[in-house]
Amino acid sequence: MKLPADSDKGAPQGPVPTIFEAIVRKRCVVATYNRVTMTLAPHVIYMRHGDLFIDAVALEKDGKPPREEKIGTFKLAGLNGLELTGRDFPASTLFHANDAKYAEALIAVDAA
Repeated sequence: MKLPADSDKGAPQGPVPTIFEAIVRKRCVVATYNRVTMTLAPHVIYMRHGDLFIDAVALEKDGKPPREEKIGTFKLAGLNGLELTGRDFPASTLFHANDAKYAEALIAVDAA
């Protein structure tokens, strides 16, 4: 039997490692941003003006799907209660890793 306390021993904790894992494994995260609970598919984490940001597709906002797929920008410090989920996501065709805004990207989703 796998116990949560035992499975997390030695694993990095916090928002940055959570986002890194989500991007590498193409797993969704849930968080509250501006008082809205969201399920996000993070595609990239990058620096801008000394702060960390992620660009992600919002798959649900307060439990409802958005009207259209789009990539939104979220300041990492504003994502409260950030948790990795078991839900996989495909890389969005709207995401372009070579965009100039990602010049300071730490890691981006593999489109393959």
